[in-house]
Amino acid sequence: MKKTSTFQNGLIWFGAGVSIAEILTGTYFAPLGFQKGLLAILLGHLIGCCMLFFAGLIGGRSGRSAMGTVQMSFGRIGCLFFAFLNILQLVGWTAIMIYDGALAANGVVSTGAWVWCLVIGGLILVWIAVGVENLGWLNKIAMAALLVLTVVLCAVIFRDGQAEPAVKGDLTFGAAVELAVTMPLSWLPLISDYTREAQHPFAATLTSTVVYGMVSCWMYIIGMGAAILTGKADIATMMVKAGLGIAALLILILSTVTTTFLDAWSAGISAESLSKKINGRHAAMLVTAVGTVCAMLFPMDDITDFLYLIGSVFAPMVAVQIADFFLLKWNCGESRLDVLNAVVWLAGFILYRVLMRVDTPVGCTLPDMAATLLLCVAARSVQRKITQKA
Repeated sequence: MKKTSTFQNGLIWFGAGVSIAEILTGTYFAPLGFQKGLLAILLGHLIGCCMLFFAGLIGGRSGRSAMGTVQMSFGRIGCLFFAFLNILQLVGWTAIMIYDGALAANGVVSTGAWVWCLVIGGLILVWIAVGVENLGWLNKIAMAALLVLTVVLCAVIFRDGQAEPAVKGDLTFGAAVELAVTMPLSWLPLISDYTREAQHPFAATLTSTVVYGMVSCWMYIIGMGAAILTGKADIATMMVKAGLGIAALLILILSTVTTTFLDAWSAGISAESLSKKINGRHAAMLVTAVGTVCAMLFPMDDITDFLYLIGSVFAPMVAVQIADFFLLKWNCGESRLDVLNAVVWLAGFILYRVLMRVDTPVGCTLPDMAATLLLCVAARSVQRKITQKA
């Protein structure tokens, strides 16, 4: 298998971070004001990206795909369960990203959102056909263009900006932190699909995490700044009024394609976990097609509930994986199901849903993952003692 360089991994995750969905999520932070909103964005990404790093390092050091690392903690049946859930969330993300990108692109050149859905879906299929291991030159061109264009976008939004009256909303600081956590958290079940192919696993994982974290914060800040300074959340309209024209269209389409490609590609890899007969590339193309059709048929304007659902499923899952791989050195990959870890995950899932109703300064992901990790270690220790006595 052709290995990816640390630089290539950095480019991949730069593309993941530059996203219309992240800019739109950033607009939700406007009611906090710039200083508190910025603090919530930075704190949330620090928490989320730390978890993202450990999840990616497991795949990098073990050489396993994301769902392959899940099997090490939950067994074959557990792997199938999470693979299925992961495919569902990735189909959802594919549809959301295409929907957001098409809606924004249609705001620049009005030809009908459905037309832009087809254009973006077609370009994602091109990326999939090329493949992650052969994207070198294509990614370099796309990322160079995105870097220049997003710098221009940032300058346009903040240049000569005057703050509007405070944006109304009831978002608390803790809820804002959680909204910032959930975006890197959504990549937890994907990152190992890319770090497993890295020449230097630690360096590639660290680079991927840092690059993604910085770019994602940047996108959130652009969205928040736009909402505060202009009182609007419509990025496309703002770019058109600023005279960006074709540059705006390139930003919208390129950012959507480079981010959504990762969702569709990882969905294909996860599908391979369900059956050896499934071709991952073909499955990724099918996911793109389904996502494109869903984007054309259904409205997807508010994704907050979707983000929280992802967090409640995958935060405790990764907490168990971190405990097993780094602390307990536990690997049950050859067993059918690790019942103990399944019970620990369920407890973590329930705890997350409970903590969603509690307003803590650090959101609910960090306390949930800490509690799940400690429960996993304690439960495994008790099990080992019982086994030794028996």
